[in-house]
Amino acid sequence: MALTVYGRATSSNVQAVMWGAAELGLSPERIDIGFNFGGTDTPEFRAMSPHGLVPVLKDGDLVIWESCAILRYLAAEYGDGGVFWPADPAARAQVDMWAEWSKTTLVPLVLGQIFWPLVRLPAQDRDQKALKASVAKFAAQMEILAAQTTGDFFLGNTLTLADILVGHILFRWFSMDIDRPQNTVVEAYYDRLTKLPAYATHVMVDYSILKHPEA
Repeated sequence: MALTVYGRATSSNVQAVMWGAAELGLSPERIDIGFNFGGTDTPEFRAMSPHGLVPVLKDGDLVIWESCAILRYLAAEYGDGGVFWPADPAARAQVDMWAEWSKTTLVPLVLGQIFWPLVRLPAQDRDQKALKASVAKFAAQMEILAAQTTGDFFLGNTLTLADILVGHILFRWFSMDIDRPQNTVVEAYYDRLTKLPAYATHVMVDYSILKHPEA
């Protein structure tokens, strides 16, 4: 087995893949590429990722791009068919629908409308009204998360793929300098995640290099 992940440590999507892989007992080699490292426009990389985006996984001769596709593959190929990524289609769908909710709702909202405006725009160029509205929208989604979180983890007392997709983005949410409405359930859930060694290693990564000098 020779697993390689292409992508910089500060990419949230790369972080999700590396954290998920670690929870499966895997230790892929990670190669820095993208953003300040460059390399996404080379013919070699475009042969693997036609869109020029990270992360990309190589498992031997197999190449997979898109973080969720990578995580599903790793869970199916190297998991045990248990709670993390169930073998039973009905049980798996319960995990997968919440993973999709994060990918299609949480991630675009917190990254596109909150995180990037805060770190990539000078303070004077930010639309503060839009930023405040986006924070309120994300806080409303956190109420949905809180209502679903009745155990130690998102869908019970055992970590699942849904935790990877939901949990990795919470580091950005809780580490940004914003006025967040209090949510004790989500705060406690996040605190439990931060105590996971793989989360601390792969998700809680200093992203100051991404910041605009005047941000």
